[in-house]
Amino acid sequence: QVQLVESGGGLVQAGGSLRLSCAASGRTSSRYGMGWFRQAPGKEREFVAVISWSGGIMEYADAVKGRFTIARDNAKNTLYLQMNSLQREDTAVYYCAATSSLFSRVASSYAYWGQGTQVTVSS
Repeated sequence: QVQLVESGGGLVQAGGSLRLSCAASGRTSSRYGMGWFRQAPGKEREFVAVISWSGGIMEYADAVKGRFTIARDNAKNTLYLQMNSLQREDTAVYYCAATSSLFSRVASSYAYWGQGTQVTVSS
């Protein structure tokens, strides 16, 4: 199995930037897709971004296109989410996840999840 641990969350002012990291351990040699999801209080968990194992396919939710960038470094077993021009609406717990699919926007497709890291954007 795969264990995932997120880091890099925190408090940031609107317009600022954060970079989230997700360290993977276990069966990191498996060619799984990885994604980021987020969940605000009282809201459903929503798709943010996904990247294929090779990094050749990247997709983003409309709400973050042009502001967020997903990347992975397989040699370091790490997934990243660079978040720029952060808005108050981006406040949520952010989760990284791994799927046996090439890529997916659907949370149920992901078998492995981290515990999440809080991102709070102040106005």
